[in-house]
Amino acid sequence: MTKIKFGTDGWRAIIAEEFTVENVARVSEATALWLKANHATPSVVIGHDCRFAGELFAETTAKVMIQHGVKVYLAKGFVSTPMVSMGAISYNANLGVVLTASHNPPAYNGYKLKGSYGGPLLPDKIEEIESIIPDASNVSWKAISLADAEAAGKCVIVDLEGDYCARVEENFDLEAIRNSNMEFAYDAMYGAGQNVIRRLLPDTTLLHCENNPSFEGQAPEPIAKNLTEFSEMIRIAGNIDCGLATDGDADRIGLFDNEGNFVDSHHIILLLIHYLKKYKGLDGKVCTAFSSTVKVRKICDHYGLDLDVVKIGFKYIAGIMITDDVLLGGEESGGIAIKGHIPERDGIWMGLVIWEFMAKSGKTLTELIEEVYEITGAFSVDRNDLHLAESEKQRVIASCKNGEVKQIGNRPVIRMEDMDGFKFFVSEDEWLMVRASGTEPLLRVYAEAHDHAGVMKLIGDARKQFGI
Repeated sequence: MTKIKFGTDGWRAIIAEEFTVENVARVSEATALWLKANHATPSVVIGHDCRFAGELFAETTAKVMIQHGVKVYLAKGFVSTPMVSMGAISYNANLGVVLTASHNPPAYNGYKLKGSYGGPLLPDKIEEIESIIPDASNVSWKAISLADAEAAGKCVIVDLEGDYCARVEENFDLEAIRNSNMEFAYDAMYGAGQNVIRRLLPDTTLLHCENNPSFEGQAPEPIAKNLTEFSEMIRIAGNIDCGLATDGDADRIGLFDNEGNFVDSHHIILLLIHYLKKYKGLDGKVCTAFSSTVKVRKICDHYGLDLDVVKIGFKYIAGIMITDDVLLGGEESGGIAIKGHIPERDGIWMGLVIWEFMAKSGKTLTELIEEVYEITGAFSVDRNDLHLAESEKQRVIASCKNGEVKQIGNRPVIRMEDMDGFKFFVSEDEWLMVRASGTEPLLRVYAEAHDHAGVMKLIGDARKQFGI
């Protein structure tokens, strides 16, 4: 019996090792029991992304739910995580389930839980479900016929992608984008967003917008080192104003300027705050994760916006978004949500906001970033993901925890913050951070400085110091 544990963003495991039909049935049974205990007439929206056996795992989940008397809204074809989150609201469901491992390598699949409000289920509720996962599935779900369940009204097949595209049409000035004389490109990384841009903006240059569950062996995470082909395509084309990339389940964003330079989520968060507040006149607090740039505080002070900094994991941001008036919630890994949408990360939605900003202002992405720099000053942030033996990882964490880090290279540490990981400040706006990943066997080392050279020096000095 495998102990199933939900991490920062759902349960993830390697397909056919721990991520099996039987284990998916176990998690689904606990989820169904939790739904029945908390709702008189429980219902759930279920969808899967483009990974191997996604349809099989989604149908297994549906059959377990149906056997337990939970009404199922089952997505037709693969869908993005934001589509399922939006579907939970649209179909008045008590929960959403997404079979996805998000940005993890192709060997993985996963199980995400979404609340009725259209965002990540909150940690205390996830713990309740996790605590009742049985050692073996106790229902004869294999005997369930989805066709019979559909005929009986127990299972409804829904078009979540169509619903999503309709919502985009209602909320964006797509004509401004289409008629802007700007050229845009999109890299789906073989993920679940691959059809949306083709449907909405058919003149967009597309890359990796085919169904390929192996992702060509590449983890579908929209970070610079995974997007070299896209960057090169933009550079060679010479006429593309902005490139958008999204991850495997299309909830994370990466951007490129017209020269093929990567624009990270720290800059995207600042661009969005700038557009929403200055250009659209919207208000509300900003909520960012602990690993985000400190420049967020600077732009919030400039615009008189409150800022909450939370632990890493979008569920913590979502917890604030569903209770407070939030303008933007975002994290370093590319997950961003904004006012007027759902309390959920959505890479395509954020990309369209940036494209609309460019189209309506007539400015390049570089010019818009310069507007932000006039407020915050220039900066750079980067991250190294280190595959270390568990003993090495724990040695580094212990060194941080025990107060042994007094300086980074030759720069004294002026203060340390340990909300989620260990962030060592060498000036008021330059820092190095060490944190163990919550979803992968990695040690992450982050840094922020005034330029990229400063960032790489901080990371290099830290790695030398820690012996990693």
